[in-house]
Amino acid sequence: MTTHTTAPVSTPRPAARPAGRRRKRSALRGRGAQGWLYAMPTAVFVGLFFIVPILLVVQMSVSDWPLLAGNRGPNFPENFQDVVANKYFWPSIVFTLKYTVIATVLLLGLGLGMALLVQESTRWKGFLRTAFLVPSALGLASASLLFYALYSPQSGPISPFLEKLGLVDEPISFLGTPTAALWSTVFLIVWRFAGFYMLLLLVGLQNIPGEVYEAARIDGAKPFQIFRSITLPLLRPSLMLCTIMCVTGSLLAFDQFYILTKGGPDNSTITVVQLIYNMAFQGQNDLGRAAALSILVLLALIVINALQFRGMRQTDEK
Repeated sequence: MTTHTTAPVSTPRPAARPAGRRRKRSALRGRGAQGWLYAMPTAVFVGLFFIVPILLVVQMSVSDWPLLAGNRGPNFPENFQDVVANKYFWPSIVFTLKYTVIATVLLLGLGLGMALLVQESTRWKGFLRTAFLVPSALGLASASLLFYALYSPQSGPISPFLEKLGLVDEPISFLGTPTAALWSTVFLIVWRFAGFYMLLLLVGLQNIPGEVYEAARIDGAKPFQIFRSITLPLLRPSLMLCTIMCVTGSLLAFDQFYILTKGGPDNSTITVVQLIYNMAFQGQNDLGRAAALSILVLLALIVINALQFRGMRQTDEK
């Protein structure tokens, strides 16, 4: 009698691939949730302090919105029409553009010259860098108050010093005429921000390989040829960045003119941002019209910055 033993039938193991996929998916979900947790504080900050105020300004710009008391209701497009019809609207735009051009040219030119000066290995390099950068540590409002005291014809030290030297016969009114007020304010801005732009351009200069300069000198290139053909083209991204920052800051100028001139003399130094302030808190006390002008300024800045970034992108592609 023979007995037959049957081998146990082995059950197939489940494929490991679906379990591995599930683990990968769960890991990706965990990373995604972790990323959202990291981004949440920034998203909340941007939402509360950027998106919500912009939406509120948009609502105010299309509504009657008095500063203290009064009826509120939609009035689009009356606010925008009243802003354009304001007698200071176009003069403020012209003055702001004029100031922007002057400040941008002087800041970039002087900043580049200072960066080239402190780039060279001289015994005074450290001292010059510190001296040029120190004014940037002072707040703009504090610097404006300082220069307001210096420009004062009664108590300021500049006019008495020049009178003692015999250069002037009477105190100088640095803020008494439109031209003097403009250039006095420009001098303040150049003194305050030139060191900052020097630092940005110096970083760009230090990123240019030294071998390029050595090859140009070996080929017999002169200093001006090196500057024109090597330094400026390779420094173009830094120059474009400084231009964007300088133009944006100049178009939004407020502190220096409000402290030094308050829009005078004869409302000749009113900037666009100061006109917004005047509409909201002085005279008209109309937040709706001020918000409408703020929207126009925001749209103009978006267009100008978009054009500048497009120019920077085309420059990088070349």
